[in-house]
Amino acid sequence: MERHPFTTWQESAAHLVAVAAGRAAADLVIRGGRLVNVQSREILDGYQIAVAAGRFAYVGPDASHCIGEDTEIIEANGHYMIPGLCDGHMHIESGMLTPAEFARAVIPHGTTTMFADPHEIANVLGLDGVRMMHDEALMQPVSIYMQMPSCAPSAPGLETTGFEISAEDVAEAMAWPGIIGLGEMMNFPGVVAGDAKMLAEIAATQAAGKTVGGHYASPDLGPDFHAYAAGGPADDHEGTCEEDAIARVRQGMRAMLRLGSAWYDVERQITAITEKGLDPRNFILCTDDCHSGTLVNDGHMNRVVRHAIECGCDPLIALQMATVNTATHFGLERELGSIAPGRRADVILTSDLSDLPIHRVIARGITVAEEGQMRVECPHFDWPQAVRETVNLGAPVTPAHFEIAAPKGANRVTAKVIGVVENQAPTKALTADLPVKEGLVRGEDGVCQIALVERHRATGDVVNGFVSGFGYEGDMAIASTVAHDSHHMIVVGTSHEEMAAAANRLAEVGGGVTVWKDGEEIALVELPIAGLMSDAPAHWVAEQAEGIVAAMATCGCTLNNAYMQHSLLALVVIPELRISDLGLVDVTRFELTELFEDMP
Repeated sequence: MERHPFTTWQESAAHLVAVAAGRAAADLVIRGGRLVNVQSREILDGYQIAVAAGRFAYVGPDASHCIGEDTEIIEANGHYMIPGLCDGHMHIESGMLTPAEFARAVIPHGTTTMFADPHEIANVLGLDGVRMMHDEALMQPVSIYMQMPSCAPSAPGLETTGFEISAEDVAEAMAWPGIIGLGEMMNFPGVVAGDAKMLAEIAATQAAGKTVGGHYASPDLGPDFHAYAAGGPADDHEGTCEEDAIARVRQGMRAMLRLGSAWYDVERQITAITEKGLDPRNFILCTDDCHSGTLVNDGHMNRVVRHAIECGCDPLIALQMATVNTATHFGLERELGSIAPGRRADVILTSDLSDLPIHRVIARGITVAEEGQMRVECPHFDWPQAVRETVNLGAPVTPAHFEIAAPKGANRVTAKVIGVVENQAPTKALTADLPVKEGLVRGEDGVCQIALVERHRATGDVVNGFVSGFGYEGDMAIASTVAHDSHHMIVVGTSHEEMAAAANRLAEVGGGVTVWKDGEEIALVELPIAGLMSDAPAHWVAEQAEGIVAAMATCGCTLNNAYMQHSLLALVVIPELRISDLGLVDVTRFELTELFEDMP
């Protein structure tokens, strides 16, 4: 099916006016539905919609004057007509998919606009990687805007990335057509300290008239938080409780409430609206990180909206938080986010505003999906071979790489342990009394081993530590080249032999996620593009990703979508304790720390 040429408002304005006045015929008219007006927060029965040149021309009680000989008519049959859904903050790479396949996965769920921060690929491939993501995004039948990554590395001095992003890179990218602003400013200590590089990136973004994304991953709402707000970030998605949401909107920031595959932060924050009665205009719904299994099987922004409603939010307010609020935040209120004249003709037909079944999805005036099935193609970028050769270990990893030597003469040691928290991104800084056998420290009682294997420069370096909360049992290991944000290789396991086998397997296939148990690989998803994504069909990748989650459960893990927690264990900008290629990181102090507590 050929797509109607999509034009800017300036190019189509005269035609839109003519259609609305009845002097020209619309390309499409939708009638017989109930219009959900997110501008006025009301439902208008019997309203009709006329579309021309991919934009809304007329929205009113009777569009018969817009109908011509070749006008396509869609009978809504009493369904609600709602704006296409917008994701205010997300990472395409977290879906393990390229932009084309991500679009294919989420379009049937009603997502027609995404604001994506490609900082995962920026850490591996630098500005070239961002450009490739940007270019494929522009090819899609829906709107995918890119935010230029701000922090690669996310915390200078605490990790080593494949590439670094400079203030000059940011300034250059601001001129690209699909760049909507600056990606999440994760180096919040740098902003608070007045770091010249961070402030230069923010200044370049604001000079371009674009939006600065925030990331304040600290529970401290004192002077540091106020200093961060003064530094220019316009939003933040790292809140986890009502107090966080209120603090952000009071400082003039938009509070982004996220529901990802493993981040359940909506319920604890939406009470700022439902119970405290704050103005909902400054609240936005987003996903942040969703793996492909969630996208294909459970949904995307429709899932988030449903969840917000289940948490007590009025359906129309929840829809505003996933449409017009998001568009307004990015300076696009006249371009998308509502069913109103001049905007991109993105509209969903649904029979229920609470359960939100998606019957038809129209993007830019074209039906792109019906009853869960795609009706258009999502074009692919020709990814070069170099992006498929990013797992560089130098030499095979051996079990000896994962041995942790005990302090001389010790029979037991007190070790620092990364504590995983279910359904949240932060970890806990724990300690455990661990045994020493043959001079090596071993995990026990739910504490297993974690390692960070360097994979960008083939240094052969391996950093070891301990982690708890997964519940693994028996001889097993899981390895992933998705290791936010520096994206080395994270290996977690109970057996050095299994850990070595898993690491070497990912080097063999060029990246991905693998689970090993009792000497055998029991699950694998190959992610050859930068070790982060696959350009295979979304449903196939989703099946493999679900296999990873099932394999983790087979190894004893009972956490919800624990793979997402696994992939964030090296994210050195979220408290409390993380691991990097430079060592164990105390994120409450933003400094490297020793694995063992002081010996008596």
